[in-house]
Order: sequence, then C-alpha cells, then structure tokens
Amino acid sequence: MTVQTDTAPPDDPRPATDPTAKTGPAPEAGPAPDRAAAAAETSGSDAPAAEPPAPGAPTADEPAADDPAADGPGPAPRPRRRRRVLRILKRTAIVLTTLVLLAAGSLAGYAYWTVQRSLPQLSGTATVPGLHGEARIVRDASGIPQIYADNAHDLFLAEGYAQAQDRFWQMDVQRHVTAGRLAEMFGPGEVQTDKVARTFGWYRVAEQEVTMLSPQTQEYLRAFSDGVNAYLGRHEGAELSVEYPVLGFVADDYRPEPWTPADSVSWLKTMAWNLNTGMIDQFQHAMLPADLPDGASDDLFPGYDYQRWAPIVPDRAPATQPAAAAPPAVAPPAVAPTAAAAAPPAPTAPAVPAAAAAALADSAAVRTVLAAVLGPQGTGIGSNSWVVAGSRTTTGKPLLENDPHLTPSLPGIWYQVGLHCTRIGPDCAFDVSGFTFAGMPGVVIGHNADIAWGFTDLGAADSDLFVERVSGSGYEHEGKQLPLTVRQEKIKVAGGRPVDLTVRSTLHGPLISDVLKSAGEVADRGRVPDVPPHGEQDGYAVAMQWTALDPAPTVDALFALDRAKDWTDFRAAAALFASPVQNMIYADTGGNIGYQTPGRIPVRKAGDSRRPVPGWTGAHDWTGYLPFEQLPTSFNPPEGYIVTANNAVVGPGYPHLIGSDWGTGYRSRRITDLIEQAGKLDVAAMERITQDTWNGNAATLVPHLLRVQVGAQAGPAQDLLRGWDFTQGADSAPAAYFNAVWRELLKEAFTDRLSRAGVKGYAHPDGGGRWFDVVRGLLDKPDSLWWTSTADPSVQGRDAMLRRAMEQAATDLRKRLGDDPQKWRWGALHTLTLENPTLGTAGPAPLQWLLNADPIGVGGGTDTVLANGWDPQKGFGVIWVPSMRMVVDLADFERSRWINLTGASGHATADTYTDQTGLWARGDSLAWPYGAAAVDATARDRLRLTP
Repeated sequence: MTVQTDTAPPDDPRPATDPTAKTGPAPEAGPAPDRAAAAAETSGSDAPAAEPPAPGAPTADEPAADDPAADGPGPAPRPRRRRRVLRILKRTAIVLTTLVLLAAGSLAGYAYWTVQRSLPQLSGTATVPGLHGEARIVRDASGIPQIYADNAHDLFLAEGYAQAQDRFWQMDVQRHVTAGRLAEMFGPGEVQTDKVARTFGWYRVAEQEVTMLSPQTQEYLRAFSDGVNAYLGRHEGAELSVEYPVLGFVADDYRPEPWTPADSVSWLKTMAWNLNTGMIDQFQHAMLPADLPDGASDDLFPGYDYQRWAPIVPDRAPATQPAAAAPPAVAPPAVAPTAAAAAPPAPTAPAVPAAAAAALADSAAVRTVLAAVLGPQGTGIGSNSWVVAGSRTTTGKPLLENDPHLTPSLPGIWYQVGLHCTRIGPDCAFDVSGFTFAGMPGVVIGHNADIAWGFTDLGAADSDLFVERVSGSGYEHEGKQLPLTVRQEKIKVAGGRPVDLTVRSTLHGPLISDVLKSAGEVADRGRVPDVPPHGEQDGYAVAMQWTALDPAPTVDALFALDRAKDWTDFRAAAALFASPVQNMIYADTGGNIGYQTPGRIPVRKAGDSRRPVPGWTGAHDWTGYLPFEQLPTSFNPPEGYIVTANNAVVGPGYPHLIGSDWGTGYRSRRITDLIEQAGKLDVAAMERITQDTWNGNAATLVPHLLRVQVGAQAGPAQDLLRGWDFTQGADSAPAAYFNAVWRELLKEAFTDRLSRAGVKGYAHPDGGGRWFDVVRGLLDKPDSLWWTSTADPSVQGRDAMLRRAMEQAATDLRKRLGDDPQKWRWGALHTLTLENPTLGTAGPAPLQWLLNADPIGVGGGTDTVLANGWDPQKGFGVIWVPSMRMVVDLADFERSRWINLTGASGHATADTYTDQTGLWARGDSLAWPYGAAAVDATARDRLRLTP
C-alpha cells in the first residue's frame, strides 16, 4: 500500500464541499437492498419479493399437482421445465438477497462496533502505571487537551497518554517513515522509501541524539514514552485505531512496538528534509546548463531582488539588547571562521565532469520517492510569521502571528496542547500552550506565561552535494584513497521476502546516488576492487553532507523554549537548536520583540551551496559551523515589527554565508505593506492579514495580457481581468481565469521545452515566486527563445505566447466550468482534499470514505499571504497550506486565537476529527483558553489519571 501525503489526484471530479461533514452514504460493503431487489426482478419475478411459499404450494409459475398437463406426453414438459427453472431462480434470488442483507447488516454492525472501539475514554478516571501522583486531562468541545500535574514527570507522561489516545496510528506510521520500516506495515510498495530513509540514517542519528541530551530532557522523553506505552498496554488492534484491523490483511502479524525516546526525536529529521530546498537548487544549477542552449538557464535563476524586498535583518548596527546567556556545554560545536573564510565564499562554478550526470540524476530521484510519503518540497513549503511591537497595537503590547506552510494531511501534522504544572517551581517549570507534533512531547510553537515564539523556514545553506570519485571499496580525497564506510541493512517486508541494502558513505556523507540501485548491485560494487559504480569509467557517485545528519541535542532547545522567561532565556534556547535551521520570532509581556537565526550554518573552504562540488579535491570541505554569536539577530527594531516569510534573512553585505537561494519577497512585502497601512493592530486585524489573497504576479502580468488581442472565444474571459483587484477569493472569476492562463503559460513556455530537452521533473516550474520573477524578467525580452512554443513553432514572441496561453486557458475552463466566464469560480478549481495519508489513499473504498474529507474550494494561492499552494504540473488542487494559524496577544493571553487544519482527534468517527477544518477554510479561529479559569469554563471532558 502506497503511503503518501499528496492531495487527491489532479482535477478531482468530486464537488467542493464542507469537509466537516460527509455528503453521501458510505461505499457499500455489499449490494444494497434496492440492488438486491433489482437482481431478483431480473431473475424472473414480476412483483416485489414476498415470503417464500409453503412447501408443496403452487406458485404463479407452477401448475397445481392435479393439472392434467403435468403428465401429458410430447412437448408439454418443456414449458414446465422452464417454469421450474424460473421458480428455482426466483427462490435462489430471494435466499441470496436475504443472505446479502444479513451479511451487509452484520458487516455494518461489525464495522460500527470496530470503529466505536477506537474512541478513547475522555471522562472519568483511568489508572495509568508509572505516574507519581495524579494528573488531569481537560478537553474542550474541540477535544484539545489541557494537562495538569504536580511534577514534570507526570506532566509529560500524561501528554504521552493523551497523544496515544488521539493520534497513535499517525505516530506509529511516522516513526516507521523515519526508521525506514514502512514496508513492515504496508508491504513491498514501500521498500524504495525505506531504502532512502535507511541510507540517510535518520533514525540512527536520532538514537545518537538521545544520548547527547541533558539528563532532564531524557527523563521528559522517557516519561512521555511511558505514557504512550501505558495506553498501548491496555489497548490493541481496533482499540488503538480503526486502521489496525484493516492493516491485518497486509501484515497479519503486525503489532505496534513500545514507544521510545528515539521515536519522538526522529520526526525532526523528516521535518528537516521537508524544509530542505537547497538540494533542489543544486540539482537545477548543475544540470540545466547542460540540457539547454547557452545562457538559457540564466533566465531561470533571477536572484533575490533586494531593491524590492527588504531582508529580515537589515544591514545596520545591531540594536542594544541584553546579552545572551552562554550556551551550555552541550550546544552544537562551532568553529570560528578563519580570516580567509570570514566573508561569504565567492560564488564558484566548480568543474563537475559531465560523466557524473548519471549519478546526479540517480540522486535527484531520491526526492521523488520521499515526496510520495512526506509530500513535496519547494520554496512554497515555508511559512509566514510576524511580530509587531506595542507601538503598533491597540493595547500597547506586542502581537505575534505564525502560520507554517506544510503538506496537508488528515489528521493534520500539528497537535494542540496545554501543559500546566499545578505549582510552578524548579521541579516543574511549565505553564505552556501551543502546537506540537504528534509523537513529540512539550510544545514546539506557542506561548508560556512570559513569552511567545514562532518559526518559519530560513532556506539555509545547510547542505552540499559532493561528487565523489569512487573506485571499488574506496574513494579519492585530496590525492589519497580512503576506504568507504559500509553498513548493511535488512528491510523486512510484510507479505514478502526481506530486502538487503548496502549503504556506503564517504567523509562527506552517505552516497545517495546508490539508493535506487539494486541492493545486490551496490553490495557487489562495494566489495569487488576496481569496479566503479553506475558502470561509468570515471566511477562517480554523489554524497550528501547535511547538518541534520550530524547528531545534536536539538530537543533540549524545545524544552528550554517552553520554560523561557525572557529574551536572554530565548536566545540561550535558540543556541541549542541545530536542525532544521529556522527563523525564530519572539515577543514578551514586557513589550519586547525580537528575531534570531538558530541552527548550524556550515563554514566552507569555498563554494556557496548553489551547485554540486567535487568531493575529491577537498577544496569545498566544511571546516566547522558558524558560532551562534555571529548568527543574525534583531531586538526591538525601530520599525516596530519583524516579518519573516521565507524572504532573505540578511542583505548582500552580511559577512557570512547564511543562505544562497532565498525564497522571494512577495509575501513578506505584502505583509509589511498591510502592517504599515493598518494603523493600530488588534488580534482581529492580525487575522485579517492572514487571509489576504492579493497576487503580486497578477499585478505584473495582467497589464501585458490586456494589451494582447485574442480570438472571439477568449475575449469574454480576457474581459474578466479588466478592473480586477488581483485578489484570489474562492468565488473569484478573474482569479480562476488568471491562474488557468498562468498554468498554460508555464506549460507552453517552460515545461514543454524543458521536457523536450530531457530535463527531469525536478526542474519543471512549480509556479511559485521564483517563476513570477522569471516571467517578469522575460517580459522585457519579447524575442527570448522562451517565448517560442516547442509544440507549435509558429507561436513565436512574447505576445504570441501570451495570446496562446489566454486562448488555451479559456478553452480549458469552458470544458471544466461551463461557457459563461462570469460563473467561473477559483474555488471550483482550487480545491483542498484532506486525505488520510495511508489507508485513506490505498485502503478499501468504505474505509477511504470514512477516513477522508470531501473536497473544499479555497482561495489564495502560491506566494500569496494566504498560501494555499498548488502545482501547475499537477492541476489546480492544493498541495500545501497554512497547516495551522495562531495570533498571540501579549497583553492578555485569553484574547489569543488559534486554529488547526483538521482536529484534535485522529479517529475518523470522533466529532473532533475535522471540526476545525471548516473554520480554518473560512479564515476563522478558536478562542485559546490558557488560564485555569478559562480552561475550566470551556471544559467538556475531564479525565483523571491515577497511579
């Protein structure tokens, strides 16, 4: 069974509806009664089915026993035989219909019983082994748990218990993803995924990281694991989740293993992978120039426009700020750059031989395999966050917003929770509320009694692809032959034979170009001298060096954030953070706001992380990590706000290489404009900004579209763009047409040409901010080769290409949405389909109906503030979303608001499975109770946990 977090197939024909309710009956396990009756009618019955006649009684089709024709000679018996056959068929149909109805009823009853068994106990008292004292789980009408305990051990144990109640299936699948063990659950279809995860060694790294954590953090992780396992100890199969009985048909001997601290830590590795866009850029920079005419690839990398988009931390003297506490001894090792390396390395184009192209292509395929499980990577996978100072708010205190953009799934990736020590002190310092990942203790994003914080992806230069010269069991480095590090892995497969995997590594990292080769091929080439990989004479392979594969105690940072009291504590926590490298924003009840780059930023001898580099020379090796004190930071900037939306962190004058391929500044500029225009902001105003759908790409392109004359069929559609304000609400007709034009333009100008040039999907346009700027730059080059259609060479030049795109789009939308352009709606195309990422995409039809939500039309788009992203290569369906939203009011936490993409529960029949989705789609949110009185006032369920 294929596990994937992508949305429904493109152009899903199901109507867009409210996903919080099913719109029709579930698919049937057997024939429905009306179908059974129809079957009876076709077998000879002329009337509705009735009770079978008494034995021996004549029927309408059967002569009485004394009928003289019964014993008549000649042909007379033939009609009697026919009637007898019809009688038998009729009786058989009646019996079968009855049996089907009984079976269907039994199946429905069994299904209902199975589903209901998975719903956890939410009220009353439960005995939980391992507790030192009592703990309480208080849930509101949305099922969000607020947890209370007298000590930190019991607090995190109860959190583990609550998460297991709500989300254990999700947790179990996630740990199998990171450990490379999906095939144990879902069979041979997941072997490739497991090979990739094992090659990276995510789970091995997580196990090492657990041993590096502080004793206190290790205790918290053990307590959380004990809570999960306490629930597992008394629940199994359908009692855990409805998916387990179905899984038994694939892996009949599967039983969940006890939860461990490494299971929690390992999920950070998959998150780091999803947020790593540098690998995509390196493949594109390396391979496109070879596949395209000279200079053509330069048009596809317009670079960051600092004139239009300010960086997060402007180039100016740092503001006065409290000194950060010295990082603890377990902080990630840092190496101060030498004088030669102090400035960002000059961009270079190292010579990677053309013979290495096959190895690079093999490496690029790794992304495709993981995308089927973890969702797409891309610059749209990022986030928005901003914080405004009290000088810009109605209360005089800061407001902080965060909405991370991630792949949608059901249940969602985030889990809302509050963790409250009944008495705050050294032994129990937590009074925190916010969002965490299913399977992760503590709170990842949120607020405590003193501070609030949020994260967005930074786009750091935290990985490199090294092309290695491999010969047999060794590889070249600085003129010497070094032995490859080789380890053997065995992948268990449900319903199949185990698969052997050989993982080879250099000092730079694992050879990811090996991954999709057969295990035997790689193993043999690792043992036999002088046999190069990939059958190439030069023997090239590709290794990936990445900060996420270097063990570090990042989880220490999360607990330190949860109990931080001020800016100094916040920065000390950030100093512990290693990977993924993020933007962190900050606000406190004292009125301060701030920004900090955390994480490991490599110091390189040379290179800028834009393209693969030769590994054998040693010229591009890493020499250490940038010290925390030299990472970008800002405290109480004079503007009175800080905006992070995957835009550049620092300007070109910053003395160190932080990132080389920033996202664009379309969202950050728009958010900044809205803040500056808003006057005094309150929570409602902050939420309105999150719903802004203005399309900066349309503002650039539409004037050019309107100058082009189109055919009569496209004219009414083109007229939609006249006077359009460039917003993309779900009910917008102009937005529907513009985005259809955009899709056709990308296909005609770029996708077709790149495909004909042999470029793989890694370089096809995703339609996001970078491609906005690609087209923006080409508008001033009306004769560029990119304006010539490869499908129809008669289409040459900018205006001809724009005309073709508009006419093709009009034709497409007439087929999809009808002949009247005034009735077209963006939300009819741009639909979000929330699916369970495992059995919701590959399970039996009734189970898919149960686990998945109906499509819902949404506004926004890629690189609008409301970032409901879509991929023009696949259709208009939504593939990444604001996975949650929160606005924290530092003047009064009870005025804060939050919303999740789905709901608290992972159980499909719970009323909290998708209860937040409708609110999320409408731009609404939930009250966020924090204090004990507010929590008590909104409580629906109270569960008392006792030792």
